[in-house]
Amino acid sequence: METPSDTEELSGNGVRTVRTSVLRRRPLTSFFVLAFALSWLAWLPYILSGNGIGVWHFSFPGGAMGSQLLGVLPGAYLGPIASALLVTGATEGRAGLRVWRRRMTRFRVRWYWYLVVLVAVPAVLVLTTVALTEQSPVLPPLAVLTAFLPGLLLQMITTGLAEEPGWREFAMPRMQQRLGPVPATLVVGVLWGAWHLPLFLTEWGGPADSLRQPLEFLGTVIAFSFVMTWVFNRTGESMPLVMLVHTSVNNFFSVAWSSVFPNVAPDYTTHAFLVGSMAAALVLLVATRGRLGLPRAGSSPQQAGTPRFGNPEQQR
Repeated sequence: METPSDTEELSGNGVRTVRTSVLRRRPLTSFFVLAFALSWLAWLPYILSGNGIGVWHFSFPGGAMGSQLLGVLPGAYLGPIASALLVTGATEGRAGLRVWRRRMTRFRVRWYWYLVVLVAVPAVLVLTTVALTEQSPVLPPLAVLTAFLPGLLLQMITTGLAEEPGWREFAMPRMQQRLGPVPATLVVGVLWGAWHLPLFLTEWGGPADSLRQPLEFLGTVIAFSFVMTWVFNRTGESMPLVMLVHTSVNNFFSVAWSSVFPNVAPDYTTHAFLVGSMAAALVLLVATRGRLGLPRAGSSPQQAGTPRFGNPEQQR
């Protein structure tokens, strides 16, 4: 139902004003709807192509990497990051965009955070793979070690930059303010995982021949979201560190895993990621008593990233 003020705004630039008003009243809902709609529409050619269900007799060039860069990445950029910038600009203006930029460029954190992420992520994945397969890891060749850091940089620019400015930078602080860290992580984790689901109709996700693959992926993403929330809160909302956690997983699997475990079937990457994420989530939930690094009232924002954005009344 239209309110009187909305009706009055329908003249001149009224339609645009009403749309902005909707974004201001429901910024989180607007972000999630836009992120899903923009990505899924942009992914439709990829899903219908020979790289997907094959309705169109066309395949994206460049093999697996080329098809993902041309078929998946545009939709990834059009979804979370574009939606976050659009809603932030419409609801909070330049002040909100400055906060967004500060989080995105918060590289100055304790040096050991970078070391922890670069070492801990591969270590957990190696340990869980060993536990699941009883296979000993092999030292990868020099070429793999040389390609590891460039691969990580590429993942930061592609996967990290496309996804995390939306799910973690925009959605998490607002959801934490409304629900608290654990419920917020569950909601964002479910939506983050569900956003990927159409890709299981393509070679990106298999294509999946049963519900096991997407369900296992969804469980992994939800569990891993607790790790992401903890890193986001504990590093003072440093998005570079959050992106590094995410892309360290992708990079290890794509660059090093097959060399470290040459006799293990590729399916075990998803199993190892699920087990490692669940173990890490459980440890963090117990160790932080469900706070996941979120500072209590009165703490310094720089200690663990107190949300700073907009009018809280607009988020209810």
